[in-house]
Amino acid sequence: MNKKVIREWKKVFKSDLPYIVYELKELTKSPAMVVLEGDLGAGKTTFTQSFIGDGETLSPTYSILSEAKSILHADFYRIEKNEEVLQLELPVYLEDKQYFFAEWGMKFARRLLRELPETFTPYLMEIKINEQTDHPEGHSRNFTLYSLHED
Repeated sequence: MNKKVIREWKKVFKSDLPYIVYELKELTKSPAMVVLEGDLGAGKTTFTQSFIGDGETLSPTYSILSEAKSILHADFYRIEKNEEVLQLELPVYLEDKQYFFAEWGMKFARRLLRELPETFTPYLMEIKINEQTDHPEGHSRNFTLYSLHED
């Protein structure tokens, strides 16, 4: 899988997420799949909640898929095989969706690209936790947005 940097954001705090969401919408072509990658606790679900704008969307870790507005949110943390992704029947869920956020999706990127309707543009958002701890909001994060392309 090839990727090309589109934009980087440094030292992002939770209060900055609305600005990142705004820029993401400006930088991406929808409908879009955004694969979210980062360590546990990096803020993948928090970012998606900010994007959706309701602040109450739960992580789909146990249900795997969650729908809100024109967004499909998936968490592939518990998925082990490509066949399991195929069984989700993603094209059915992606009808009329503008964004598909896939946490832990890079492991299945090739399968996801095959399952996506051809109108979707694929992206990767990597989230890394910074070690800084003296800020009232805790650790900041670095976000990097990439375009994704098959080899």
